[in-house]
Amino acid sequence: MRKKLIRQATLVNEGKSIIADVLIDGDKIAAIAPRIEDADAELIDATGLYLLPGAIDDQVHFREPGLTHKGDLASESRAAVAGGITSYMEMPNTSPPALTQDALAWKYARAAETSVANYSFYMGVSNHNVEEVLKTDSNNVCGVKIFLGSSTGDMLVDNEATLNEIFSKVKMLIAVHCENDPMIKENLDRYKAEYGDAIPTKFHPLIRSREACYASSSNAVALAKKYGTRLHILHISTAEELSLFENNIPLREKKITAEACIHHLWFSEEDYATKGNFLKWNPAVKSTSDREAIWQAVLDNRIDVIATDHAPHTIEEKEQAYTKAPSGGPLVQHALVAMLEKAAEGKISIERVVEKMSHAVADLFRIEKRGYIREGYFADLVLVDLNAPWTVSKENIRYKCGWSPFEGTRFRAQVRKTFVNGNIVFNEGHIDETVRGMRMTFAGV
Repeated sequence: MRKKLIRQATLVNEGKSIIADVLIDGDKIAAIAPRIEDADAELIDATGLYLLPGAIDDQVHFREPGLTHKGDLASESRAAVAGGITSYMEMPNTSPPALTQDALAWKYARAAETSVANYSFYMGVSNHNVEEVLKTDSNNVCGVKIFLGSSTGDMLVDNEATLNEIFSKVKMLIAVHCENDPMIKENLDRYKAEYGDAIPTKFHPLIRSREACYASSSNAVALAKKYGTRLHILHISTAEELSLFENNIPLREKKITAEACIHHLWFSEEDYATKGNFLKWNPAVKSTSDREAIWQAVLDNRIDVIATDHAPHTIEEKEQAYTKAPSGGPLVQHALVAMLEKAAEGKISIERVVEKMSHAVADLFRIEKRGYIREGYFADLVLVDLNAPWTVSKENIRYKCGWSPFEGTRFRAQVRKTFVNGNIVFNEGHIDETVRGMRMTFAGV
């Protein structure tokens, strides 16, 4: 691989923005300096552009195996790099689910064949597979995933004995989806009695209520405190849950951490009127006051990372009646530019965007040599033009499902190039199909 010299980019890294050169040699960053000369390197003029560490998404659903009509590791990893996400962690609720070490190994082998971004996969938990979960290697797997709210197949974990065993015996990070299933079922039955299957989507946040979220999250936190577990609560959606998290200790020392997702930071319940089921996520997008509270928690570090919960479904699936339409939506192509839009609005600084989407993810998961622009680290980088307006449309959407909740949105920032392990995998709208990402590794327990 020929060396590459990125010339005079504005590096956004570790809380600072400076103009510098970056030399890439093979898959690593070889040098960072105000000026670098190397006649053997391919020169990339980045004057006026911003160089960020590639975003790391700790929660995606790429749908392979078994649900590939919605998306797959090839299609969705290409959408990810087009959006500046160079690494992802994918969830186990596929078909079949990743509930055995063999099923987990299959996903890693498949990603090695098809993924253009770096990857890791969570080991799934059911009420019946604790022995398999305990075989998981914390140096080569990002974490263990528990659905404490309803999910597909055999993945709802609601057995108290199983939960106590998992929380007490698993030493690696446990990521959880927190919603109280009996409370949701009671709410749903009440609305079905009135509306049948055609429940207006505006009632989604009342069905998957704030009470259901808090009851489940607070129980998970109590279990984690009881056993000293490394607990990561995904996609926080309510103001009430924020009381469960601390901001007075460094992230690397935290045992209990939290994630906010793009849709909970961008949308509110007011958007159900125009987007309907296309805004149907679990946990639900809730009120504007919840959204603002989540923003404040991101800024004051009660919430540690920003992710997507990218979960594509077909247009036809989403157009069904409320009770039949699945929850989730595609976001990896537009997550970084959405946050850069909020930076342009003054909601958050670009340095904090990088912290929450790259640095903090690497720190929280103890990812080895990624998430920062540092000499000796993997060259996972994204060159962004902050002044290149464009509008999301069917024609430029890369998701296999063919739609986005951001359709019609005009963003000021545009991804120009994305580097994965030193390879330019996305270049001015074009994907290098020869590139394959790497399996991420972790510092372990």
